[in-house]
Amino acid sequence: MQTRLSIIRACQIAGLSRAAYYKKPALASERDDEVIDALNAIVTLHGRWGFWKCFARLRLDGRCWNKKRVHRVYCDMGLNMPRRCKKRLPDRPRQPLGLADAPNCCWALDFMHDTLYCGRRFRTLNVIDEANRECLTIEIGTSIPSARLIRVLSRLIDCYGVPSAIRLDNGPELVSQMFTEWAAAKSIAIRYIQPGKPNQNAFIERFNRTYRTEVLDAYLFTNLEQVQTITDQWLIDYNEYRPHEALGNIPPVQFMPRLTQGSESLSDNVYLTGELTMTNSHICKFGVILIRMEFLPQMNCFPYRNSGSLASI
Repeated sequence: MQTRLSIIRACQIAGLSRAAYYKKPALASERDDEVIDALNAIVTLHGRWGFWKCFARLRLDGRCWNKKRVHRVYCDMGLNMPRRCKKRLPDRPRQPLGLADAPNCCWALDFMHDTLYCGRRFRTLNVIDEANRECLTIEIGTSIPSARLIRVLSRLIDCYGVPSAIRLDNGPELVSQMFTEWAAAKSIAIRYIQPGKPNQNAFIERFNRTYRTEVLDAYLFTNLEQVQTITDQWLIDYNEYRPHEALGNIPPVQFMPRLTQGSESLSDNVYLTGELTMTNSHICKFGVILIRMEFLPQMNCFPYRNSGSLASI
């Protein structure tokens, strides 16, 4: 016959107090109320913080909860944000950065970002010829998608001819199907650089630095028209007059001219239009009249460094 142990005897054998035996276990939500309140207080003020940032803040506040417990509550509350995975790109073989011996062998292009005085952001599309470092165009706009990129390059092809190749990075506009199909139709080889290796497109990166220091960082712009006008002015000076150290202190146009026999007949006669003096050589190939550098101070843009920034251009 089996004898039934009393609760007191069973607790003595198990080494458990009767209070612990009779106490009902608390629900998981009730046990984690303090952790939930602490996390809610942090997330309310810092909605974009991840788990490790929140956990470090709890430790700074003296909450020494185990990280596994905090992470479990963090996930139960649905605070774990999905991570943005990197876009998988095909393997890009390293392309040698050789020096072309003739124009249109290889162009290089890249995008830049900046802001107007009001805080509105805009982009610039810079295209240069690697042979003589001549800047072919700088397109300004708040948005430059693939369709606009193709229009700009088509305009340059009508003016300068079809390049053999274009060197560029892996931006979304440059890896799009629209752009790759257009390049294939034009028989243009696309030379993608390896991700995270801007030095493989060193010519355009060095140009970007010059453009930023001498134009974008030298003025406060109020609208895109001012950016485009000053950029066009600086472009004339850069291509025709500014000494280029890598070319032996010779301007790009003089180092390797693009002029054909028919284009040498252009006159350099000076025309007076209103208050601005300009020559035929300072008229854009697309019909846009460019203003000489000495008239920049008359425009509604102003340098914010010093008065010498105008002369430095």
